[in-house]
Amino acid sequence: MKNSFDFKKILPDLIVIAGFILVSFIYFASPVTEGRVIAQSDSLAAIGQGQEQRDYMERHDGKRTRWNLSMFSGMPSYQMSPTYDSSKPQDAVKKAYSLFLPNYVGLVFIMLLGFYILMRALKASPLLSALGAVIWAFSSYFFILIAAGHIWKFVTLAYIPPTIAGMIYIYRKKYLLGGLVFMLFVAFQVSSNHPQMTYYFLFVMLFIAIAFFIEAIQKKELPGFVRSTAVLLAAGIIGVAANASNLYHTYEYSKETMRGKSELAHHGEENKTGNGLERDYITAWSYGIGETWTLLVPNTKGGTSAARIAENERAMSKARPEYQQLYQQIGQYWGEQPFTAGPVYVGAFVLALFVLGLFIVKGPLKWALLAGTLFSILLSWGKNFMGLTDFFIDWIPMYNKFRAVSSILVVAEFCIPLLAVLAVKELIQKPEILKNNVKQLYISLGVTGGMALLFAVAPKLFFSSFISGQETQALQSLPPEHIQAVIANLTDMRVAIFTADAWRSFFIVAIGGVLVWLFINKKLKAEWTVAAILLLCLVDMWGVNKRYLNDSDFVPESNQQQLFAPSPADQYILQDTTKYYRVLNMATSTFDDGITPYHHKVIGGYHAAKLRRYQDLIDIHLRSEMMALQQGIIQAQGEMDSLNADRFKVLNMLNAKWIIMPAQDGATIPLENPYAMGNAWFVDDIRFVENADEEIDALGAIDLRKEAVADKKYESILAGFRPTPADSASTIQLTDYDSDFVTYAVDAKKDELALFSEIYYPKGWQITIDGQPAEMLRANYTLRALHIPAGQHTVEFHFDPQSIKVTDSIAYAALIIMLLTVLFLVYNAVRRNDRP
Repeated sequence: MKNSFDFKKILPDLIVIAGFILVSFIYFASPVTEGRVIAQSDSLAAIGQGQEQRDYMERHDGKRTRWNLSMFSGMPSYQMSPTYDSSKPQDAVKKAYSLFLPNYVGLVFIMLLGFYILMRALKASPLLSALGAVIWAFSSYFFILIAAGHIWKFVTLAYIPPTIAGMIYIYRKKYLLGGLVFMLFVAFQVSSNHPQMTYYFLFVMLFIAIAFFIEAIQKKELPGFVRSTAVLLAAGIIGVAANASNLYHTYEYSKETMRGKSELAHHGEENKTGNGLERDYITAWSYGIGETWTLLVPNTKGGTSAARIAENERAMSKARPEYQQLYQQIGQYWGEQPFTAGPVYVGAFVLALFVLGLFIVKGPLKWALLAGTLFSILLSWGKNFMGLTDFFIDWIPMYNKFRAVSSILVVAEFCIPLLAVLAVKELIQKPEILKNNVKQLYISLGVTGGMALLFAVAPKLFFSSFISGQETQALQSLPPEHIQAVIANLTDMRVAIFTADAWRSFFIVAIGGVLVWLFINKKLKAEWTVAAILLLCLVDMWGVNKRYLNDSDFVPESNQQQLFAPSPADQYILQDTTKYYRVLNMATSTFDDGITPYHHKVIGGYHAAKLRRYQDLIDIHLRSEMMALQQGIIQAQGEMDSLNADRFKVLNMLNAKWIIMPAQDGATIPLENPYAMGNAWFVDDIRFVENADEEIDALGAIDLRKEAVADKKYESILAGFRPTPADSASTIQLTDYDSDFVTYAVDAKKDELALFSEIYYPKGWQITIDGQPAEMLRANYTLRALHIPAGQHTVEFHFDPQSIKVTDSIAYAALIIMLLTVLFLVYNAVRRNDRP
């Protein structure tokens, strides 16, 4: 006799999921229904840097290129468009997982759903699981990520809780289900392409694994722990293998980027980390030690750099009238980070429940979550706690590959709500736990609500200054008689901002404390207590999030496109019929520019993982040459022919044919550079030097049009050939190009050494002379060079990494294993259901 499926069992889960959809939609109701989008720097940069890829796909029936010509004189596009044929099945499943919801609604929904899956794995009720999902998903940082356009980071974080759910199932001996969940969400997480977030949560998983190990020792179940760990590792390997193409090429690329080791030994050696990012770059965004109180009081340091203090009514009620114009220019944020889009706030009462959990939750998992919280807070301090930071940079593998250490607070944002909801779970299941020891509740409320109260009534007792170091320095430019008056008034204004939020947090903790007191005194039923806590936390965190992501941040999609409308300068340059040239835009932040690449191939651009050697070129030559060029243009009143080309010869080497200069009222002026060296040229000689330092330094000393310089390790590629003065009758001309290939017609009267104004990258390039393989060498630290024999030839550079075919095959094999696991689970479920 067949057992019918019991729909009632899953009905509570379906109701919760429907609630998630509703809450997610309500938050974004106006923008979604009106078709508006966020226009922030990172999202705009993604559009700008991706335009070449989109154009290529239109020309080639959806095929992707792995090289991008539009930024930094050319670079691989592995980290701009990390999509491969083998990733398409995953993309389809991920869309189904998000229920095909609209963009922003779908993002919040998967953040909620992922933590809900984790809580169900921990045997929490649907209502408790919903509470956990809400206090995780509505942590302020996640909405700030959406506002900033950091979508890859957001999505990666959304897949982390269900990944850990798979881990929980495995260690609870549900090997098949846990293995499938773990491998699936590992695959999703890795494919979302933010390895920094994945890396940080490896530490959390390590802490949790240690907790299960301790539990296994206590229960004398070590063999089971070993089996579970083996299943976990196997499932993890399969999940990782499903992204073999993305991971392998990211790994290969990373060795050549700012996250890899520089070949330079004598430039900025005091700031180097061996084989990763520079120490200053890693720690530039370090959370202040006092700033950590934003976990409890969001405006501990004023909130966001984007807001002017004049926009805050409470602050302006304290402002002196004579300084109101000055306050239009001063930000609301007074922390020590260069700038911030907002604080990390986990919810005042959530933090109180976390502290309560330290008392009432039993077992090693509690200590794993406490360890994760402290670990992330200490490391988020970065340069403010350099002893620990230096240890991790120097000794912990891969830690020096990632910047913005403040973002490791996502670990605390995970651990705090998880322990908080486990505390509620314990409280609901064992109401007498606090009845017999109510002091634990009072301590939890005192540590959080009590601190908020002290901040509210005596803020200067805990914070000696409400002016950042940068602001203190900037204010010195005021007339001396006003400096102290402004500082005093600004302090009063910011104290008002801080204390208002401190009172807010105090009352939230107080209300939450009353709810718990009512429950333990049997004045409120368990279900209503959980629902009331959920509503309290949702209202609290919703209100804070609306400060940093609200309807005013969205614009009509047509407005966003208008930001990419070509300026008169762009339109003038685009009339140039030359096949291929580069543009140097000095009317913007050249190396943080995501707009200009939309229209042109540029010297600058915007990317967090540009090629290391190009960054070296920027630091050692390009920045100083740009200053000299700008000064020269101003002095010559735009007459480019009168400039000394030796002052910007590396820019000329990169074929910077057009210069965009700033003008009055935000206008720009295009100037043609007559000294740009073009796409390729022959040199009279090549100088081989001992190392990369000598190579990059020589660029400032030699005539780059006539001579090349290269590291001696490339000398063997020329096989004894030594160039002689180039024959003036020899020619080399670019005849065709696309994102992934460049073709040249050569008429060489003798053997020549050609230099190409294309960036050297050691992997993936297929180089041919008349269809026969040839080998390039690196010259001038960043360029390609090629020995071309006498005669008429066709030279082609084609970027076609053969490794993609191999890695895609590995990924498909992993996907097949996942599919077979799903089918086996379904088969088992059906067979169980068919039993009499």
